[in-house]
Order: sequence, then C-alpha cells, then structure tokens
Amino acid sequence: MNGTDLLAERFQAHRGQLRAVAYRMLGSLSGAEDAVQETWLRLSSGDPDGMRGPDGGFTTLIGRICLDRLRSRTARRADTFVPDPVIGPLSPTDPEQEALYADAAGLAVLLALENLEPAQRLAVVLHDMFAVPFTDIAPILERTPAATRQLASRARRRVREAAPAAEPDSGRQREVLEAFLAAAKAGDVEDLVAVLHPDVVLCTDSGPRDSRRVRGARAVAEQQALEFRQFANCARLALVNGEVGIVNLPEGRPLSVVGVTVAEGRIVALHILADPERLARLRLPGTAH
Repeated sequence: MNGTDLLAERFQAHRGQLRAVAYRMLGSLSGAEDAVQETWLRLSSGDPDGMRGPDGGFTTLIGRICLDRLRSRTARRADTFVPDPVIGPLSPTDPEQEALYADAAGLAVLLALENLEPAQRLAVVLHDMFAVPFTDIAPILERTPAATRQLASRARRRVREAAPAAEPDSGRQREVLEAFLAAAKAGDVEDLVAVLHPDVVLCTDSGPRDSRRVRGARAVAEQQALEFRQFANCARLALVNGEVGIVNLPEGRPLSVVGVTVAEGRIVALHILADPERLARLRLPGTAH
C-alpha cells in the first residue's frame, strides 16, 4: 500500500468525525459535506507523509477550512435561522447510526454557536466537543494556547447562557411532546400554555421571505394554535439532533421538522424548519406515530 492509499484509508476512517466537526462549525449538512471534500482535496494534493497526530491532522485542517468559510460569510444569519436538522428514528437499530444521532448537537446548542464569533466557535467546538488540545487549536487562530483557552472559556459561557440545559431522559421528552400534540390537536390554548415554559422561544424558518420569532408561552400558544393543530394531525415523533422532536409528513412529504428542547418538564424552545428547498434535501429515516 503506497502513501496515498494509506492516507485515503486513514481519512475514510475519520470521515464521520470530520463531518460532525464541520456540521457544528457551519450548521449546514451540505456545507459540512463540502468541507469534508475540500479537506480531502487539500490532503491528497500534498505530501501524505507530512500529516502527523492520531488523526493525521485531519480535524485541525477541517477546522481551519470551516473557520475560513465562517469568516467569508457576507452577512450574519437572521435570528430565525434554523440549522439543518439531523433526523433519525426514535430507536435506531444500526449501531453506527445510533452513535451519529446520539452525537448530534441539539439545535439550541447549534443556534448558540451561531451567535459566536468564528474564532470563538472554532475554539469551543474543537476543544469542548472533540477534545482537541489548545496547543493544536492555537496555531489555527494565530494565538497562544493561553489566549485560546480564554477565548474558549468566554465562548463556553455564552453557549451555556443561550442554550438551556435539556432534559436528558428521552422518555420524559416524549411524554412532554405527546402532551403538546394532544393539546394542539384539541386546539386547547390553555393546555398548550401549560406545557410551554413561560419564556419559551419559537423560531420558524420558512426561507428568507416568511420566517418569524415568537417569545412567551401565551404568545406562542395563541399565535400558533391553528398551525399547531394543523400539523399535529400529521406529526410523527423522531430524533431531531439527538432529542425527541417532530416531523410533519402529510402524504409522506415533509412539511416541516420541529426541533424541541424540553427542560424541567416543559418545552423551552421550538425550532421549526419549513423551508421547502431545504426540506427536500433532508434524509428522513423511519419515524414513530
């Protein structure tokens, strides 16, 4: 086996992790795939023997590529932006798929990452989520390891403040969502208010021309009651970024995907992707009634 073949084999072994890094950095599944491909093109055009470290330097290289892409964005995403969701069945049967779904960062966390500066996002993603040492991250950011550590610490605080600690028990998540859907089907505003946290935030991303953000249990329940009732009739429960969420499938076609964050027995965040173009590109494994 020559050097290029060995590099390709090592790269393939780490491809899943590289895609996960890029997804957390960019919030886009297609963007993550593009970043993985660019990583391979850069590696394959260089000296295979020049790569060092347990993963051949792949993680730091894709981190650099994603950092460049974040810095080159011409505009900040709107506060109604919902990242591409990773969707899976409630009970994955494939161990590889199960690991992927369990490892998917929640949509609330991804949205918190969206509000960080590119350098902050890189530092907290690589170190906190993928255990890359600060000594390896610092050269990418052209900072000292100590300065990079401080950068990550500030970013970590911002993420914790923006993303509520989610209920870890999937069974409890499902109970709350079932109560939400029952109230939605009945069109009962008071029951909807009861299952929503007083400061719940709802973001609906239907594309650049029709998106909205609503805060507060009463406002969300009253403004969205009719819409909730309509989609509750075709709702299927699924894992959405590792948490129990909702996929709306009238006639088998995705109308929307709802990422739900549950904390302390109530819904604290609803992130609805309803952009037809983006929905058409999603993979929708089996979901539960």
